[in-house]
Amino acid sequence: MALLRMRLKVLVTVMMVNLFIFILISRQGNQDKNGRNKVRVPNKPFWSKLVPNQAYWNRQQQILDLQHNPILIANYSSADMPDWLNGTSLTSDPCQPDLRVTTQVKDYNSLPGRFKDFLLYMRCRSYPLLVDQPHICKDPPYLLLAVKSLAPHFDRRQAIRQSWGRAGVLANRTVVTVFLLGNATAVDHHPDLSGMLRYESARHKDIVQWDYRDSFFNLTVKEVLFLEWIQTRCPGARYIFKGDDDVFVNTFRILDFLRGLSGPKARDLFVGDVITNAGPHRDKKVKYFIPESMYVGMYPPYAGGGGYLYSGDIAARLQNISQRVTLYPIDDVYTGMCLRKLGLAPGKHKGFRTFDIEEKYRSNPCAYKSLMLVHPRTPQEMIQIWAWLSDPDLNCQ
Repeated sequence: MALLRMRLKVLVTVMMVNLFIFILISRQGNQDKNGRNKVRVPNKPFWSKLVPNQAYWNRQQQILDLQHNPILIANYSSADMPDWLNGTSLTSDPCQPDLRVTTQVKDYNSLPGRFKDFLLYMRCRSYPLLVDQPHICKDPPYLLLAVKSLAPHFDRRQAIRQSWGRAGVLANRTVVTVFLLGNATAVDHHPDLSGMLRYESARHKDIVQWDYRDSFFNLTVKEVLFLEWIQTRCPGARYIFKGDDDVFVNTFRILDFLRGLSGPKARDLFVGDVITNAGPHRDKKVKYFIPESMYVGMYPPYAGGGGYLYSGDIAARLQNISQRVTLYPIDDVYTGMCLRKLGLAPGKHKGFRTFDIEEKYRSNPCAYKSLMLVHPRTPQEMIQIWAWLSDPDLNCQ
């Protein structure tokens, strides 16, 4: 044992001597012959030259990143700024069609109409409110249920009101429900339902509608408008669930889950059915097709748009950071981009089943008791499942 201690002492002594010699040599290497510290001059520029990305969305994001980077923007004068950075996005009306895209997107003329429409108006983030509920959150709710819907989906909205979206006090918590709509235009061959919508809004007082074309690619517009609406109409909402009108949500389970949260877990909450290591579909037959001329790269982790749950604190941060993220035509991916910009990532929760559950369990009431969301479900199925879960005699032991 004594021999072992002696060897350890020798080893430690040798290591300390080597460390001292290393420090001494390092200090001398950084000094000139007079003992003064040398000034190290980098042999190449610290900032690499900005080269425009060939994909249109990526290039627009480069421009936004530059505009919000005071260090980089200070290195450019208006005279020496490259042409591709001299966009008019800060000065011209962003809600007028941006005809520059017709020449800046190389295959613009061959793209489907939905892409042309999105590209022409992708700078516009402000649309008039047609229907508002300015007092719906006069008593700040514990949980705000925000449901993306289309004007013709009267039956879905009514089924939600009669089931999982029933507003009021549930499990001793205040719940408020709003339905988010755009304008179902004649361009998309929708009948004029404005009179019926006015009646529905007057009766239920839960419709929020903006005057923009309510299309699949404009769901991102609905996202940014809703985030702004929260800050003006419902900033006191503690938690927000946002989802589609064809999902079933177990509001009981969500409230039970939220009750167990506190501290950073509550403040930074963003959970759903998270998709990772995904990228844009290049098959033109797929609904989510994105051409290479528009976007290149992988997607950040994102929660499927069928529904996700987040805190009011996150809602405020998302609204702020969204101004620094170029609009993207797939809304759940866009939200993932905003979270990444915040340095956050969505949390995966097994209670969110945006791709349904096994068929053999779909008629079993107990299969839904531990879940938060199941997609898809018809209006009739929503009411049926809610009746199962509301039954005090339901025993799932």
